[in-house]
Amino acid sequence: MRIIPAIDLIDGKCVRLTQGDYSTKKVYNEDPLEVAKSFADAGIGYLHLVDLDGARTGSVVNWKVLEQLSAKTPLRIDFGGGIKTADDLRIVFECGAVQATAGSIAVKDRDEVARWIGIYGSEKIIIGLDVKEGKIATAGWRETSEEEVSGFLDFYLSAGARYTVSTDVAKDGMMQGPAFKWYDGLMRDYPGLKVVASGGIRGMDDLLHLREAGLDGAIIGKAIYEGAVTLKELSKLC
Repeated sequence: MRIIPAIDLIDGKCVRLTQGDYSTKKVYNEDPLEVAKSFADAGIGYLHLVDLDGARTGSVVNWKVLEQLSAKTPLRIDFGGGIKTADDLRIVFECGAVQATAGSIAVKDRDEVARWIGIYGSEKIIIGLDVKEGKIATAGWRETSEEEVSGFLDFYLSAGARYTVSTDVAKDGMMQGPAFKWYDGLMRDYPGLKVVASGGIRGMDDLLHLREAGLDGAIIGKAIYEGAVTLKELSKLC
């Protein structure tokens, strides 16, 4: 299982939110490069970079941070937040992202995202599946869709998608444990899908549980920044 630390960006700074609520913003470091280098120095190979400004405004904002981190660290970066157009996606890849997450756009324009998968390949495009009270959340989790999860995933699997990052919004930033049953169900119902867990991780026990369950990856954010798990501990799972 891939260990994937997260950096969430607002105004170019490393922050965390709780359940996607921008009013809960807490700045942990004003230099994302310093944080990213600490991950790389610990032997971690991946980074989940989220443009919260982009998620809120509907277009990629923090592309310069992505460019800097990809140029100055060896981390394999997946980028999400604000990707709404083919130009947004092109900028993200030109700035060094290895993968890009289609979030709201995957719900609102299936055909366009399917076209992206056809152009860039299934290894490059991640389908964001954020769930709030059983419904798919969009627009930085401020809105929910009536889209059925089953139809949504069936469409993208048929289009060639192989990766999804899935968050139970109620778990995000709460450090009360991941949505284990939700992930078990996804992997049972969609064995061809590589599922990356995000949200709620409290520490090493949760990560070991997710690894044993067969997750492709686990994104961990607040537990790192609050000291519930150390980079040294994480490095042992890499």
